[in-house]
Amino acid sequence: MKDTFLNRRNFMKMMGLGAASMLVPACNVTTPQPKKKPNFVFFLVDDLGWKDLVCYGSSFYETPNIDKLASGSMRFTNAYAACPVCSPTRASIMSGKYPARLNLTDYLKGGRRGKLNPADYLDQMPLEEVTIAETLKEAGYATFFAGKWHLGQEGFWPENQGFDINKGGIDRGGPYGGKRYFSPYGNPRLTDGPDGEHLPDRLASETAAFIKDHRNKPFLAYLSFYSVHTPLMARPDLENKYKQKATTAPDSAWGQEGSRKVRLVQNHAVYAGMIEAMDQAVGKVLNALDQQNLADETVVMFMSDNGGLSTSEGHPTSNLPLRAGKGWLYEGGIREPMMIKWPGVTRPGSVCSETVISTDFYPTMLEMASLPSKPKQHIDGVSMVPLLKGKKSLPRKALFWHYPHYGNQGGSPGGAVRAGDYKLIEFYEDNHLELYNIKKDIGEKNNLADKMPGKAAELHKMLTDWRKEVDAQMPTPNPDYKA
Repeated sequence: MKDTFLNRRNFMKMMGLGAASMLVPACNVTTPQPKKKPNFVFFLVDDLGWKDLVCYGSSFYETPNIDKLASGSMRFTNAYAACPVCSPTRASIMSGKYPARLNLTDYLKGGRRGKLNPADYLDQMPLEEVTIAETLKEAGYATFFAGKWHLGQEGFWPENQGFDINKGGIDRGGPYGGKRYFSPYGNPRLTDGPDGEHLPDRLASETAAFIKDHRNKPFLAYLSFYSVHTPLMARPDLENKYKQKATTAPDSAWGQEGSRKVRLVQNHAVYAGMIEAMDQAVGKVLNALDQQNLADETVVMFMSDNGGLSTSEGHPTSNLPLRAGKGWLYEGGIREPMMIKWPGVTRPGSVCSETVISTDFYPTMLEMASLPSKPKQHIDGVSMVPLLKGKKSLPRKALFWHYPHYGNQGGSPGGAVRAGDYKLIEFYEDNHLELYNIKKDIGEKNNLADKMPGKAAELHKMLTDWRKEVDAQMPTPNPDYKA
């Protein structure tokens, strides 16, 4: 019976229909109309580093619109992506589950090998997952997606996972068709604009149009930027602006992370131009809320999917004082800029230092909308509503990561746990442990594993127990490896 239901559910999802379509109303009943539920605008930026915004400490990039958003929001200083690369974090937001529990632990589709063969993993987010978009849609929300999806081939795209409208969400991890960040886009879910039209602005325009068209009912507008992912391409005017600005910026400086060099200074003109264009697109969407008199009725969320790219593919940004970047389990790979604006509830300009993670959005949005919790779905998420209402902590002992893969950026298979001020990383190639007091040592320079063996053992047991609980798939020895 269960298999029959799931097969029917999958068929309905692939046809772009929600679970509500499977129900037939028994009768027509007139009931009082409840107060309108809050709208949601969710900005997800690709590869944006923790220090890539002025409101998080950048002195080279310019982000006035996001900084203004931060001034009206709660800004989180210990917010984490569920993975140091994109697809797993995106799935964690949609599902409320850790990537290891989903068995979707790498970008789609990775597969690098080294001393170990990477763990097997799914190459799409399963249709059986009841996404946050589906849940809101079933509650009467209009749902819209724009930008990067990267959670499976056709049949697993946004329209199959709860979104009424999909503008640009396909299987690609970057804007790799046509003229890439400029029209023509060569994207089967985004019609081409005028020649040279800029992708971030187009996605913002589509989002603004959706907001205008759906201003009279609750909506979820999910703008998932392709920016600032490679290819590194900026509008010529912005590139020239930052080339001039770079002449008075500190000279480039480099460090070493494993076999990779790591950028230590933010002065990359093209990347800076990409950030400012993304910021302008955020501003266009926020202006649309103002123009439709919806700002006070709309929750705005802002997040990045992984750390800034600092050790590979052009090394465009620096995450200092954090260590390393995208593809690594050090803080530079997983700590993210994040803010939430909840008008009338959250104190504007407030700052929260509690640890939170991308799985937490799902239950948070349900509670904000006064919708029933789905604990079997968002099993790894904890509602952030208490924090947004001024409380200092959440009922959670630890955060966990499992990345059993070799990243393009130099990272190797490993897992991590953060409990309180301490974070432990286990490297799967040789099982060595590194322990850091993140509060005192944000740059992870002082490995305490030998000095605090008891604490290391405690956290390691937490990590291994968690892996068993979620049935985390592990890498295996590579018999063809030659040192």
